[in-house]
Amino acid sequence: MKVINIKRILSACCLALWLVCAVSCVDSLLNQQSTTELDSDAFWQTEADASYALYGAYADIRPLFDRDYYMDGLADYTKVRGTSTDGNNLRLGAAYNGANFNPSGWGGYGGSFDKMYRYLYGGVHRANYVIDNVEKMLPNASTPAARASLETIIGEARLLRGMVYFRLISMWGDVPLIKNIVTDNSEVETIARSPIAEVKQFIYDDFTYAFEKLPVKASEIGRAAKPAALSFRGKLQLYWACWNHFGWPELDTFTPSATEASAAYAAAAADFRAVIDNYGLTLFRGGDPGECDEPGKAEKLPNYYYLFTPEANGDPELIMVFTHGGLSTDQGEELMRDFAGRNHEGSQVWVTPRFEVADRYQSLKTGEFCEPLIPMSPDAVGREVAYTTPNSALNPQSYVDRDYRMKATIQWDYETSIAFTSRLSTGWCPFVYKTWNAIITADNYTDFPGFTADNIGQITYNTDGTTSGYVFRKFVRNTPGLGRSEGNYHFPVMRLADVYLMYAEAINEVNNGPDGLAIDLLNRIRHRGNLPALNADRTSSKEAFFEAIEQERIIELLAEGQRGFDIRRWRAIERVWCPPYDNNGVWRVSTHDEHISWERYYQNMSEREYQQCYIFRIPTAERERNPNLTQNTPFL
Repeated sequence: MKVINIKRILSACCLALWLVCAVSCVDSLLNQQSTTELDSDAFWQTEADASYALYGAYADIRPLFDRDYYMDGLADYTKVRGTSTDGNNLRLGAAYNGANFNPSGWGGYGGSFDKMYRYLYGGVHRANYVIDNVEKMLPNASTPAARASLETIIGEARLLRGMVYFRLISMWGDVPLIKNIVTDNSEVETIARSPIAEVKQFIYDDFTYAFEKLPVKASEIGRAAKPAALSFRGKLQLYWACWNHFGWPELDTFTPSATEASAAYAAAAADFRAVIDNYGLTLFRGGDPGECDEPGKAEKLPNYYYLFTPEANGDPELIMVFTHGGLSTDQGEELMRDFAGRNHEGSQVWVTPRFEVADRYQSLKTGEFCEPLIPMSPDAVGREVAYTTPNSALNPQSYVDRDYRMKATIQWDYETSIAFTSRLSTGWCPFVYKTWNAIITADNYTDFPGFTADNIGQITYNTDGTTSGYVFRKFVRNTPGLGRSEGNYHFPVMRLADVYLMYAEAINEVNNGPDGLAIDLLNRIRHRGNLPALNADRTSSKEAFFEAIEQERIIELLAEGQRGFDIRRWRAIERVWCPPYDNNGVWRVSTHDEHISWERYYQNMSEREYQQCYIFRIPTAERERNPNLTQNTPFL
């Protein structure tokens, strides 16, 4: 299978600058329609024209989703201390720029995503431009095959538009529904927000059309096929079910319905079941756990690690991806820059695991949670004690015989990775919290109880961005040849493992408990971590099985942008953190037994501030331009 040609994407991007106002230089929602439209006599004549326009839409919509790992900062297990995004350049992640990616804060985090709102509407307009113009080509299609090809292009554009609108309603609830190309500012200057039910149906229709028109298997990696459309339609129904089941009181125009919830859970389960049964999709490398090296070594890493490297590009588990071109394409991903440290091409550690996630990795022996790790300060108790005490968070042996996904996802003291400079390997680089680029010499290696003489000459991993004592291994390449911003990993926006988990969640509600397939699917995911099957008490009731699903979503989807959306759709902020007006709030700590002074969340937060985390603010600038745009009640 071919990969979407990056040169064609670049050409399509250049053409898009002529065809439609580029979303990267837009100042407001109202300025995103075509202003320099190429005459239809010169374009929109052939399938190649339509394909080029579609590639431009993929290129413009990709940066609205391919840094969703930042969104995990709104939850409880990933810290986002800032972003590597550019303030104005959409290709460099401008949609995420300037947002508050902390779990809480003054006024909640929902008031800081104005740029995301605007750029999402840029994605709507790019998709509309393709859809409307290719639809005009249909009557002139020379053969049934030519018509079918054009309908496939429309289907892909409608899938992209549906994804964008799905993100809009997930964050803002009621939003303006713009169905076609906008040719005059006056067309949108007075448009009101459409009820969420109407927009949801519009999205559903987009996903359904895409499912009907797309091929079973895409012709190129990066282009969508039927499983993607069906997966997103199921996910839409699952979210709709949650909003109706758990309520969304911050959206005062929405009335939850138990009947709607039941129907949506059933519809979601049916769509996910079809994805699972009908397309021959499998987990990466068959779901086999692979090998897991001993503490301090990383020559043999579990298969889960390689799922997030270019080795997985084109794998059936990655149901839908946004492609990246790598070296010299100006279309590379920046995963290493965001997840790795200074020793890896000058990367910046913008995204790190929180200390608390380590305790979520279960025992290979029991399949249950281990005893909580004990933070210990080397300065307070001595290095030898801190690094040898059983169950100490600094003792490498405390991490033995745990879920293989732990070794594949995070690094703790004395874990190693390959460092790079100028795209060349500089060898193994051990992580020791707070050492920051220390040279290991014959005189000092004995000061580090986890090191041996083999470590002499190595330089410790400079990860000045971490405050937890952990850094990510997930998404960090272990092969040379590409700089920090030149990655060629195709970022997944829909994975089969997520479909497994969403099916389990939906059918658990439909049947008031799991069915056999749901249990089997969770066990398949656990097997990739080399864990035993779920214990019987984890499947004995709807409530117990939901806890098992949540556990797997935390571990399997960590730093993929799902957790924050999960917490909100389940109305779980109070459960995950603490109730309103809690005087203590929730501290975050490190392996060195430190309260991180600025990392206390939800302390004495009012109910209104919680509400401002469950729904997002309609941008003030857009309301000033359009007086018919109402505001979500927590921000009035």
